[in-house]
Amino acid sequence: MPSATYPHFWHQHGALSRLLLPLSLLYRAAAWRRRRWYAAHPDAVQWLAAPVLVVGNLSVGGTGKTPLVIWLVEEARRRGLRPGVILRGHGARQSGPTAVADGADPIDVGDEAVLLARRTGAPVVIGRDRAAAGQHLLERFDADLLISDDGLQHLRLGRDVEIAVVDAGRGLGNRRCLPAGPLREPADGLARMDGVIANGAPWPGADGWFALRAGEPMPVGMRSANNTPPAPGEWVHAVAGIGNPERFFATLRRLGFEVEPHPFPDHHVYRPEELRFAPAAPVVMTEKDAVKCAGFALPGVWQLPVRAEPSPDTANRLGGLLELACRRAKER
Repeated sequence: MPSATYPHFWHQHGALSRLLLPLSLLYRAAAWRRRRWYAAHPDAVQWLAAPVLVVGNLSVGGTGKTPLVIWLVEEARRRGLRPGVILRGHGARQSGPTAVADGADPIDVGDEAVLLARRTGAPVVIGRDRAAAGQHLLERFDADLLISDDGLQHLRLGRDVEIAVVDAGRGLGNRRCLPAGPLREPADGLARMDGVIANGAPWPGADGWFALRAGEPMPVGMRSANNTPPAPGEWVHAVAGIGNPERFFATLRRLGFEVEPHPFPDHHVYRPEELRFAPAAPVVMTEKDAVKCAGFALPGVWQLPVRAEPSPDTANRLGGLLELACRRAKER
């Protein structure tokens, strides 16, 4: 499933990957040295006055972390906890730490942050420095658990539990580090995880898996609100500016839509004219794209909400990891 952010050669050990292997080995060595330095300097790690659970990935290109973070926030609430979410705020104009309201401008704080605030109602804070973002959240809000959307490689932030999400379709690609492959750190990093959860199907080496279940299309902007949403069997223009656009297009096809795909770069900032396609047909986009297009006065534009649905065993496993994070925080 190649894309602009996930080239085809990352699935292979072909000529281009071999050509980039010296740079990959340098990247791998730098990642190893950085992790070793933090291990030798524990005082450089900042621990916060609440349990910290990090949900991230080893590879680039989008693995479906954010729906799982939303599920974890909801599960934490069911267990009587008061969770908050921290994340970098990719593409945000603000460097943080900045609290994110439901109606915040995605240009200022990033599309994922607005989506998380809207879907969870939990306090959300962005910041390139995750430890500072977490501290800001604890000072401003009544939270007793921090969930970090991404940040496995942000080693200054002390964490009680680490969960890696793997796209079951892509796996770890050719298992090489950037730029010869998709990995941000060597594949053996999975061994230190408290949980490895696959998106889409069971995956060798994973502790569990979850599916993404789609809801009914919802209007984007007021001009679509009074129209009838597209139904399976209709032909639609599908828009996705995410790390793995093909996953979204495949979801629409499984629901029975005839799809004309329009992939955009991850975190793309849309202009209204980019959503006017010919011939005319309903436009269906991801929730993450929709938060950036809500102000457009365009009819016939819809978003497809999705939710993470872990297998029963995986749901129990994830609930246990929430409890583990709280227990470890009390013991440190």
